[in-house]
Amino acid sequence: METNKPFIVAEMSGNHNQSLEKALEIVDAAAQSGVQAIKLQTYTADTLTIKGAYTITDKKSLWYRRDLYDLYQEAHTPWEWHKALFDRAKERGIICFSTPFDETAVDFLESLDNPIFKVASFEVNHIPLLKHIAQTGKPVIMSIGASTLAEIEEAVSTLRENGCRDLTLLKCTSTYPATPEDSNLLTIPHLRQLFDCKVGLSDHTLGIGVAIASVSLGTTVIEKHFCLSRADGGVDSAFSLEPQEMKMLVEEVNRACLALGKISYGVLDIEMNSRIFKRSIYASKDIKAGERFTKENIKVVRPGDGLHPRYYETILGTVSKSDLKKGSKIII
Repeated sequence: METNKPFIVAEMSGNHNQSLEKALEIVDAAAQSGVQAIKLQTYTADTLTIKGAYTITDKKSLWYRRDLYDLYQEAHTPWEWHKALFDRAKERGIICFSTPFDETAVDFLESLDNPIFKVASFEVNHIPLLKHIAQTGKPVIMSIGASTLAEIEEAVSTLRENGCRDLTLLKCTSTYPATPEDSNLLTIPHLRQLFDCKVGLSDHTLGIGVAIASVSLGTTVIEKHFCLSRADGGVDSAFSLEPQEMKMLVEEVNRACLALGKISYGVLDIEMNSRIFKRSIYASKDIKAGERFTKENIKVVRPGDGLHPRYYETILGTVSKSDLKKGSKIII
């Protein structure tokens, strides 16, 4: 993950709509868009909740009135698909990794040589899971949405005390979709300073503007949900990018990285020819030798190959040493 450009991750989530064929197509489309990785989620409804335990009551939620168990049953990626998805990603030249939601999922992913473990925002307080993940010794990316600073500190300490040596924290706003005004990207450099680790963004906003903005703040990882088409539906499709949008995100992130460059003052070589468009002092009327320079017969104009404008007031009232045609540069 150590590159000059952010590690861009396409999150499949449940956008496969329980079709392995569609899931494989999502992997293909992600690779074609230019991302470095496709991410899965490894759970079953039974590893997350209990039937009838909770029904979503937030009227603003995409999943209002849905029973959590039923929602996760619909959204989960069957474990028997994982190997095929890992293999397809490898064939397409991108990384496949996953978010486990319990210890059995960690063990299962280890059997597939999962290269990176993602911790979801809502698992930040799952201390037993964090210990199990850290003990694999693999790199960890953890989202911190809906978490207090104390919860983040405890999670980071748990991971590090149990063997995590490569940690990336992702600023995340855990609403679906999130809004730009709730994204608070200025938290990103503060996170890096506070926890002395790599930082990034798990972005649930619509479009690509927020993710691109994060580049200037030092993101090393950008994660966006991904689908073939929002029109196909799916639990997360409403705030997922389509292939052309993901391709545009990759391109614009690359441009943003190039634009950051380095601290630079002075004139670049490529700017030298443009210096002619600065200003200098020119005759705005014909001027005879011995005639005084006045505001009526000299002006500060383009091009910039005459006397520097700093001398304008100095030469007012002095005498021209030679005849000057209108449009001639003043040389002393």
